[in-house]
Amino acid sequence: MAAQLPYLVGHTEIAALFGIERQTSQKWRTDGILGEPDLIASGNPYWLLHTVLQLDGHSGREITEERLAQYKATILGGYSLADPKDLPAVVGSKEAALVLGVDERAIARWRNRRTIADEDLKLSGSPLWLLDTLIADAQARGRTVDAEAHARLLAGERLSQKPRGRKAVSGR
Repeated sequence: MAAQLPYLVGHTEIAALFGIERQTSQKWRTDGILGEPDLIASGNPYWLLHTVLQLDGHSGREITEERLAQYKATILGGYSLADPKDLPAVVGSKEAALVLGVDERAIARWRNRRTIADEDLKLSGSPLWLLDTLIADAQARGRTVDAEAHARLLAGERLSQKPRGRKAVSGR
């Protein structure tokens, strides 16, 4: 059975939804039009679909029903979620490495060799897992789980976001 995941989007998905370039989505973020991410995984920002839908119509850019349906079809078992506080623990490769006590290259090797659970979701080219998926996979494979890292991730502790693009200019 596929994992149930809330509809999440990164810059690539935002661009596809609005029919814009990825750089436009990033500029919206830099300019403060697109607010703080609802989730940071492996230093990358992600937003709930609900958050992004509130931008519909900004600068004349609209999300068509067709693009929205195409996006939703890519998230098997996807569901709408409005409050980021209700997000399940979703992690990327960096957090997977922390909780499994290995470096990120090991996670990449395991993915290539298919000796780690398939990602539950791939957004903007990055693999994402429900933390529960990774823990269950580690237990099934007899891998050690760093209990402290696991607890920190469950508590919502995240790695900082990667700096990207231009800094916002105050006074705009």
